[in-house]
Amino acid sequence: MAVAPPVAVPRVEAARAAGSTLARVAKYAVVRLVALLITVVVGVYLTILVANMGGYVDQLRRAQIREGVGLMALADPEWAMLTDQDRRERIERLVALEEERLGLGQPFLVRSFTYLANALTLNLGRAEQIMSDSGSRQVRLILLERLPATLYLFATGQLLLFFASIFVALHLSQRYGSFLDRLMVALAPTSAAPGWFYGIFLILIFAGLLRVLPFGGMVATPPPPDKLGYALSLLKHLILPVTAIVISAIFLQVYYWRTFFLIYSREDYVEMAKAKGLPSTLIERRYILRPTLPAIVTSFALTLIGLWTGAIVLETIFNWPGLGRLLYRAIGAYDTPVIVGSVVIYAYLLALTVFVLDILYAILDPRVRVEGRST
Repeated sequence: MAVAPPVAVPRVEAARAAGSTLARVAKYAVVRLVALLITVVVGVYLTILVANMGGYVDQLRRAQIREGVGLMALADPEWAMLTDQDRRERIERLVALEEERLGLGQPFLVRSFTYLANALTLNLGRAEQIMSDSGSRQVRLILLERLPATLYLFATGQLLLFFASIFVALHLSQRYGSFLDRLMVALAPTSAAPGWFYGIFLILIFAGLLRVLPFGGMVATPPPPDKLGYALSLLKHLILPVTAIVISAIFLQVYYWRTFFLIYSREDYVEMAKAKGLPSTLIERRYILRPTLPAIVTSFALTLIGLWTGAIVLETIFNWPGLGRLLYRAIGAYDTPVIVGSVVIYAYLLALTVFVLDILYAILDPRVRVEGRST
């Protein structure tokens, strides 16, 4: 009598568990995407309201249009032969045409939702006051033209700051109470000052007094014709702003990560590894650094997002032609499309980063569960 083969019950249960987990992850991802989308929409709309001052900028635009038409009338000799009535009628007609072209005939509340739809679809439109170096008013081209300068400066400064603070803090966590450890703790309050504050003193010392580094700018004027000379000039102009970025945050960052690593370096499994005589580098990498990966990944991702915006005051102090300085000019000129365009790109990048981080947490840290309960 033949015996029936056993049913692979464990495999079936494992497949069902995997399918259930995949369904919960998909559900969680959809919920997070919807929540982030709502956040982006609200944030962008509030930016539109603030950038337009609730419609006050429209009044400024109307005044500028009327002033421009009036100046054109004074410069045209044909207008001098018109009667006062004809001149006023022609001015009103030209003003009305220009306001219609800019959409100022509609109430601001209606146009604000049009601005919102255009912003969310990345239809950034044309700038009103600012032009690119090539003479274009397309916001997309203006932002892309300034992006490389910001990336050169803040990618160098922020990435140097991030990795230096991580490795110095990891080293100090294994040498608690040493002179260097106490020095870093004592210097942590100096990070309360922003980068531009240190930048002013660096300019005064190294550019004004010692005259060994340039006052500002991205490259020398005129720019070197060869690539090597251009690169060396760029590196020379990077020294002071990058130093200001690093000095303004390095001690606080080291103190933060050092405290974070100290918590994990006192765990029982770390003490057990030390008792077994494992090398300190292996203990730091496997037993201290690995459990803190979720926090490190979060900090690194947000650092990368921060590269897009630059820093308004720092770039202005060093006369650096990046996105921060561009945003400063746009705010001063009430150039709403440029302001909204910068914020929209940043909002999308931030939302995407948060979503990716949520997924990475579940991969890097097994304690994280997508529905807040263990499986």
